[in-house]
Amino acid sequence: MPIFDTHAHYDDSRFDGDRDAVLAALPEAGVELVLDPGCDLPSSRAAAALAERYSHVYAAAGIHPENCAGFQDADLAALRQLLAQPKVAAIGEIGLDYYWAENPPRDFQQMVFRKQLALAEELDLPVIVHDREAHGDSLSIIREFPAVTGVFHCFSGSPEMAEELLKRGWYLGFDGPITYKNARRAPEVVAITPLERMVVETDAPYLSPVPVRGRRNDSRYLPHVIAKLAEWKGVTPEEMTRITCENGKQLFRLG
Repeated sequence: MPIFDTHAHYDDSRFDGDRDAVLAALPEAGVELVLDPGCDLPSSRAAAALAERYSHVYAAAGIHPENCAGFQDADLAALRQLLAQPKVAAIGEIGLDYYWAENPPRDFQQMVFRKQLALAEELDLPVIVHDREAHGDSLSIIREFPAVTGVFHCFSGSPEMAEELLKRGWYLGFDGPITYKNARRAPEVVAITPLERMVVETDAPYLSPVPVRGRRNDSRYLPHVIAKLAEWKGVTPEEMTRITCENGKQLFRLG
């Protein structure tokens, strides 16, 4: 069954030595589609270039909260240009990250997040949200944009937060951490998430699942994440693969 990795950073420097070989090998390994989100303007441009080069790769363009220092309105104009490209399917990776003390100030992150959500509303595009240690503010801000939906990438919030997002039409992304021993919330969140609102992600080259934790991640390891979701939802891995692939296509409006 075809796999859709809805979040993988193949533009990352950790793939500089073998990027083309890895991407070329994915279809043979059962990976039908990949979406590569940008984290700033250079990586968004690189992701868009990969999407142009490979038929199975799509891109998103956005400015990540860790990379938003110095953001100006001119950056929105540059994003708008990228988003006009036919294989740039979403705005992302955007959001809030309160984990690192050296990140831009919270109020500045929030301003950049709001501006990109407003652009998504204007262009009628889905968004890819990064929310790390910022659940309350992330939820509060997306409530200001009820017309905007997308996916909360590598969802780490509470079941109560998940319920609200699901009611608002959002998808939840599940990654390697659901296979870790300390994944206490994940089974509760998965239990309340309808099959039709789940997508799978690697966040490659990061967040490798058990049993390959510690290695560089890529889309060929997604069956480990899919198997864990299938176990928790009481379906076969093949069925979970099919469902999450279709969900990803609907989320990003691909055919």
